[in-house]
Amino acid sequence: MDLGIERKNLIEELGVHLEGDHLAPLAARILATLILSGKKGVTFEELVNELNAGKSTVSTHLDHLQNTNRVTYFTKPGERKRYFIIDPNLILNVMEEMLNKWEKERKLHIKIRNYKEESNLQAAKTGDFQFDLEFQEDYLTFLNETSTAVQKLKTRLLARYNEN
Repeated sequence: MDLGIERKNLIEELGVHLEGDHLAPLAARILATLILSGKKGVTFEELVNELNAGKSTVSTHLDHLQNTNRVTYFTKPGERKRYFIIDPNLILNVMEEMLNKWEKERKLHIKIRNYKEESNLQAAKTGDFQFDLEFQEDYLTFLNETSTAVQKLKTRLLARYNEN
């Protein structure tokens, strides 16, 4: 297997996926490149060359990625180059956003379930339509289990980061 070709294809595939996070195509490719480069970092010139993009365009997207806390950089002693990497807190921030969204959604679905239960009580007296609550319960279970799993992963990642 040619890792260079595999890398190029994976940057494209991951880039397309990351565009779903409201990123411009080149910003998504920059992020994908950094994900596949790991902690060694990638210089500005390497990004320009690897992505075959203009310097000003790469610069604009790097600024945006830094301003949105997705990307950071480091320098090496004696060098003027900046090495760009994924912000180490990015995955933790994404997880926190997910957990907050799911908690809001869970609270809303509890209200919906309560409304449907109350409606069913009244409908039972009159013989009217009653809601099937099975989906509501299954969805609440899904939200609880998913949130618990993500929280466990987040806790493990935090412990790992604190060790380093």
